[in-house]
Formats: sequence, structure tokens, C-alpha cells
Amino acid sequence: MLAELKTILDIQEVDMKMIRLLRLRKERMKEIEQIDVLRSELGLQLEEKNKEVEALSLEIQDLEEKIQEINARVKKLEAQQGSVKKVDEFNTLTQEITQTERERINLEHKVSDLVDRKNAEEEILVKIRDSLQASEESSRALQEEIRSTLEEIQTEGHHLYQEREAFVKQAEPSILKIYERLLHNKKDRVIVPIENRICTGCHIALTAQHENIVRKSDNVVFCEHCSRIHYWPETPVQDAEDSTKKRRKRKST
Repeated sequence: MLAELKTILDIQEVDMKMIRLLRLRKERMKEIEQIDVLRSELGLQLEEKNKEVEALSLEIQDLEEKIQEINARVKKLEAQQGSVKKVDEFNTLTQEITQTERERINLEHKVSDLVDRKNAEEEILVKIRDSLQASEESSRALQEEIRSTLEEIQTEGHHLYQEREAFVKQAEPSILKIYERLLHNKKDRVIVPIENRICTGCHIALTAQHENIVRKSDNVVFCEHCSRIHYWPETPVQDAEDSTKKRRKRKST
């Protein structure tokens, strides 16, 4: 591996942690926004339902007043009917009383329907109010938990920033500049190893010539497909020990 890349890889590890923290912070902030939206929607529903119930109450009140007026008219007609002596006048008043009572019955049916509708709307209103109250209680607890998480993210981010600054002081400026430009564009790992002649960034096959150039580690080598920087992973110590043991066994046999 190109020696200058080692420090940049350390910086990249820190940057990946910082990107993860930023994404987590964004997700948590989005949760708070969703809570606020939900509470706002429930608040609007509650306000609209209150208006509907109030309108129904006024309509019921208006009809009940009309029924009272009709009852008073019926009593007046019945009083007149008791004082008339002519049959024609009596029959006319009877017809008028019958028609007026029909009008009252129609209004009473309307009132009954409106009362049923109002009761149903009031049940919905109670459910919305309960949902809003439950939402406010749960959202307060959730917001406290989210705020605590955000404080932890901020603290961890501060430590990571200090760690990064320490690595930056050791990094090769020209390579660091290239790395930061690539990181800004991709928001992901931009220095990646080659495995089985495959770029582990874009997962596209590479040529044998490209692999050999990366193996030599003389210069910074870019993937011809995704522009990431390639490096050849160093053989883990355990793998090297295992291969040595195998060679010894073959010799002993």
C-alpha cells in the first residue's frame, strides 16, 4: 500500500463515523418533525370536529325552537276549536291542527337524526382529543429521548473532529485534497481495496494491468469506473503465519 494512503485511511474511518452520526442526527430531527406534523394534524382535526359539533348543536337548537312555536300554535288552535260553534269552522281548525302536528313530527324526526349524528360526531371528537392528549404525552417523552441522543451525537462528533484534526496534520496535503473532493461528491468510502480484481467501491471487474499498478503502490491509482482511489490490502499477519506453516509441512513430508 502507498504509505501516504495509510493516514488518509485513518481519516476516512473517522469521516465514515461522522457521516453515520450526521445521518442519525438527520433521522432523529425528522422524527421530531413528524411528531410536530402529527400533533398539528390532530389539532386541526379537533378544531374542525368541534366546529361540526357546534354547527349541529345550533341546528338542533333552531329546530327545537321551531317545535316549541308549533306546539304553542297547536294549543292556540285547540283553544279556538273549543270556542267555535259552527261545524265548518271546527273542521277547518281540525285540519289546520293536523297539518301543524305533521310539521312538528317532521321537525322532530330531523332533530332525532341530528342528535344521532351529533352523538356520533362527539364520540369521534372524544377519540381525537384522547389521541391528541396521548400523542402529546408520548411525544414529550420521545422528544426528550431524541434531544438526549442529539446531545450524545454532538459530543461524539466533537471528539471525532478532534481525532480527525490530529490525523490531518500527519496527512499528505495533495492526497488529502483529492480525498476530500471525492468524499464531498460520494458521501461514502472513496479509498477502497481491490479484492479478486474487483473494485470494492463500484463492484466492477478491473484489468490485470490495473491490479498490477495498484500492487506496486508507487502512485495514487483511481478506479477507471467510479474514480475511487484503489489500494492493495496488506496480507493479514495470521494469513501469513498460516501460509508459512503450510510450506513447512510440505517440506517436512
